Amino acid sequence: MGVRRMLTIGSVLITLLTATGCTATPDPSATDPHPPTQEATMTDATRALLAAAAAGDETTVRSAIETGADIEARGSGGMTPLVAATKANHTAAARVLIEAGADVNAKDDMQDSAYLYAGARGHDEILRLTLEHGADLTSTNRFGGTALIPAAERGLLSTIRILLGAGVDPNHVNNLNWTALHEAIVLGDGSATYVEVVRTLLDGGADAGIRDGDGVLPVDLAAARGYDAIVAELRR
Repeated sequence: MGVRRMLTIGSVLITLLTATGCTATPDPSATDPHPPTQEATMTDATRALLAAAAAGDETTVRSAIETGADIEARGSGGMTPLVAATKANHTAAARVLIEAGADVNAKDDMQDSAYLYAGARGHDEILRLTLEHGADLTSTNRFGGTALIPAAERGLLSTIRILLGAGVDPNHVNNLNWTALHEAIVLGDGSATYVEVVRTLLDGGADAGIRDGDGVLPVDLAAARGYDAIVAELRR
């Protein structure tokens, strides 16, 4: 078949496909969790709000909201102004946003919400604000864990007490097949702080009989690491 004939056939096929609507135009919203509503159409007030929230500029946050900024706009990493303020632990800015109605459960691209991140990092003032404004205690992070699990991993005693007092399930199992108790043992260091974490979890209803993904009990995990004081708590 000659080159000219092949080109002619190719042109005919393209024409037919176009005429019948068979050509595909990629839909950016099919893969982008936050399609380009954002930077392309964002008002100056909304841009100012995102920047001020990340910087902890309470005054500008307030004025941007008053001038009509989109309180749920998505900036870098899919973060809302509230998530950005929370990740930087800017309590005053977060308070203004929450009291203005910002969604404390809205998640960014990392599956962090203001509530989940504050709980995971021990930002207790912001955490309390989220709990007072509709935090979803059953929401989970990218590892399938509640806010209590990373708090236990990091030994954040005051945060653990807040979350247990709010009613977070101490026996939720994450994608690693660990509860908060497992994480306090496996990812903790066995110090006095983690002994108190284990005691607090147990007093808050943690079940020491839940096995990890390998079928190992918390007491055996602690014993294998030489955490005798934690073993004593678990046997108590």
